[in-house]
Amino acid sequence: MAQKYNASLNLKVKIRLFLALVIIVTIAGAILDYPQMFNQSIDLINNKLGLKIPQFFNWPFRLGLDLQGGTQLIYQADVSKVPGSDRNDSLEGVRDVIERRVNAFGVSEPLVQTTKEGDNYRVIVELAGVKDVTEAIKMIGETPLLEFKEQSTEPAQLTEEQKKEMEEYNKKAKASANEILTEVLAAPDKFSKIAKEKSEDLATNEQGGDLGFIQDGGTNGEFFKTLKNLSQNEVYGDIIENSEGYNILKRGEMKEETKVKASHLLICYKGAERCDKDTSKEDARKKIEELKSQATAENFAELVKANSTEPGASESAGDLGYFSRGQMVKEFEDAVFSMETGSISDVIETQFGFHLIYKSDQKQEPTYQAFRILIKNKKESDYISQGEYKYTGLTGKHLKKAQVNFDPNTNEPQVSLEFNDEGKDLFADITGRNVGKIVGIFLDGEAISLPKVNEKISEGKAVITGKFTLDEAKTLTRRLNAGALPVPIELVSQQTVGASLGQQFADRSLKAGLLAFILIAIFMICYYRLPGLLSVFALVIYSVVIMAIFKLIPVTLTLSGIAGFVLSVGMAVDANVLIFERMKEELGWGKPLGSASEEGFRRAWPSIRDSNVTTLISSFILYWFGTSIIKGFALTLSIGVLISMVSAILITKNFMTAAINLRFISQFAWLFPKKTFKNKI
Repeated sequence: MAQKYNASLNLKVKIRLFLALVIIVTIAGAILDYPQMFNQSIDLINNKLGLKIPQFFNWPFRLGLDLQGGTQLIYQADVSKVPGSDRNDSLEGVRDVIERRVNAFGVSEPLVQTTKEGDNYRVIVELAGVKDVTEAIKMIGETPLLEFKEQSTEPAQLTEEQKKEMEEYNKKAKASANEILTEVLAAPDKFSKIAKEKSEDLATNEQGGDLGFIQDGGTNGEFFKTLKNLSQNEVYGDIIENSEGYNILKRGEMKEETKVKASHLLICYKGAERCDKDTSKEDARKKIEELKSQATAENFAELVKANSTEPGASESAGDLGYFSRGQMVKEFEDAVFSMETGSISDVIETQFGFHLIYKSDQKQEPTYQAFRILIKNKKESDYISQGEYKYTGLTGKHLKKAQVNFDPNTNEPQVSLEFNDEGKDLFADITGRNVGKIVGIFLDGEAISLPKVNEKISEGKAVITGKFTLDEAKTLTRRLNAGALPVPIELVSQQTVGASLGQQFADRSLKAGLLAFILIAIFMICYYRLPGLLSVFALVIYSVVIMAIFKLIPVTLTLSGIAGFVLSVGMAVDANVLIFERMKEELGWGKPLGSASEEGFRRAWPSIRDSNVTTLISSFILYWFGTSIIKGFALTLSIGVLISMVSAILITKNFMTAAINLRFISQFAWLFPKKTFKNKI
């Protein structure tokens, strides 16, 4: 009897722990899905009690073109002049070039992918929120231009036309910034919303212009003095002009940050990062241990100058100046911040080798959270981006091919170049007059490699070295071949969805989803009573969790993706229907409530498992072979099916077990429908 009681008690404890975990996960998912509601509550608490509880970060859903508006462009690549074995690589090179062009155009979350349909090689470009589609098409469709340039000593000058254009552009940009400043001064609480809509700083506008905490002399340190004189949540009343453009600032909270001043002595060894020594790790450790025994605060600088393998240490004495957390590697940082001022550390190992650290000072400095709206200006460098390099006549048409190979001595990846006959002579002349200098390689006007010439190269073959990783070498090779191989692209399809139409689609999808959910909930509760009600609770949890997962991955939500999600909700309900129908049968045969519930879940599981596995297989095939629209459907359906199995088997089952274990529940048999059999065997 005691054993039975203990087993029952253990079951109750397990159920309670599981339900507590479900509640925690659901609350976390709800905060991630809709942080605005929680942030409003936090603001209310902060205002009433004078607290400074931080707000939850608003992680936006990633919406596809059909929901947020934008343009899809499909280009066909002409690879007829490219050898068959090189076609896939050449197409990837074109994709890489287009992606860089799109990023330079300032598009938020662009999608560039390649596909092959029969003998057709295509590049699909999805641009969300692009205003000037014509300019985007013109920019993307140009054939990649690869150029080899040598350094120029001639100072570049703006033309009068360029000067006039720059002045007019900056005048309009400043006027726009002043209009926005007037708007945020009138409503400081809407600063983040306005930043999302109007700031041209792509790195921060989605976060409401949050630059993080700024310290004196650090990143964006030019704003420090201005922020220091503002109160919390105050907007600065003037435009701040700097090299980036016109800045509108708002101050957030202030916090103290610890900064330390330190110097270090480094002994590196063969295999450590940035180490060109042949010293073994064992010898390096012996050396640093020996220096540790000699080191004092007074002689530390001299020991560094005489022994450190860090480049420039003989001049700098290893002085790192003041720094805060996040600026050094973790092992180094943990050691120096835990040390007493005036002390020398034990031997610290990082990926760069072995260190001794002398901590000379520690202080507290204020840092201020800053929010910024940036309206970019134009500078001379925007018109003369390559003023220090000049045209040589050597271009992509002279390059036969580029490929990755490996240094036979170090086995490090490197990039080899081979020129045609005309290119061979040009390259010999260029390298001959630039020994010891840099010959830059530019793709679409942007430097992709700046190698130094070691000697004149007359054979038309060269190797670019530089401690590449294999991925870096492959990327450079793709870019070189993109500018060398004759792969023109032609626009074959253009589809544009307006922002207002996208919002209309999103609103309709939301309404349809809510209506479907309500109808399903009513049906489940009316037909299955208490089990149906519990399944609705499980379905709410399922929806909250899966939407949070969509944000975290993140999944690009399109209309087809939402359709996949809605279908997965239907499959989650279908799993519950199988369970409850089986449970009704067991109750009809006269089994007790607990046994009927257990049998219902056990006997329904094979059917649920098999149907979901076949759906997952179908989704995998759709994702592998489908276009972007089909992939969105397959991805959301797959994620939904996986989560629905957890929802149906674990969450609903534990809800049912918890309900059945309530003492009074047996008095309400009508809460559990059962099937009546006319002829019992």
